[in-house]
Amino acid sequence: MAQDDTQRLFVGGGGPGSGGLRDSLGSPVSPAYSGTQAGGRGGGAALFALLPLRIFLGVTFIYAGIDKLTDGSFLSASGAGSIGETMHAVRDSAAIPAMVDLALKNPVDFGYAMAFGELAVGLGALFGLLTRLAATGGALISLSLWLTMSWAVTPYYYGNDLAYLMAWLPLVIGGAPQLSLDALVRAARRRKASDLPQP
Repeated sequence: MAQDDTQRLFVGGGGPGSGGLRDSLGSPVSPAYSGTQAGGRGGGAALFALLPLRIFLGVTFIYAGIDKLTDGSFLSASGAGSIGETMHAVRDSAAIPAMVDLALKNPVDFGYAMAFGELAVGLGALFGLLTRLAATGGALISLSLWLTMSWAVTPYYYGNDLAYLMAWLPLVIGGAPQLSLDALVRAARRRKASDLPQP
């Protein structure tokens, strides 16, 4: 893409007094973040950098939640493959056994809470709705699983829960600036604010 074309993608109005760099929905974008400072390239790619992560985490956690809700053996207090048996198996090797003891007070309810929690954060990440809140929830789920289910895995990089925890953090920090419901809501609020009569 030519240098002038890149600038036209991100500069509102393309001329002096146009309000500076803006993304595809009209949101102000700092030159350092957009990568278009001094006509530099890569601004579009930078704006969409978190999209692959959102799609992966969203699809994965939606699948995990649905898988738990549709698995009759998992949502049971005892028996092969049940949440209760799984909790008992990892209790002594967990970093914080008290967390497992809390879940074992009502393992079926804990299983439902886990499944619906995964479903909620997955949908939030995939569609970019309340993205930072959803990512925070996903990070907490992954943290709890790391401290219990996969704490004893050695070496640590064989366990996937720590990797999921780290994967959620960029979304906690950056949210979903593009191709998201959050971006649409922000754009609608700005349009509404611009339509208000100026004092």
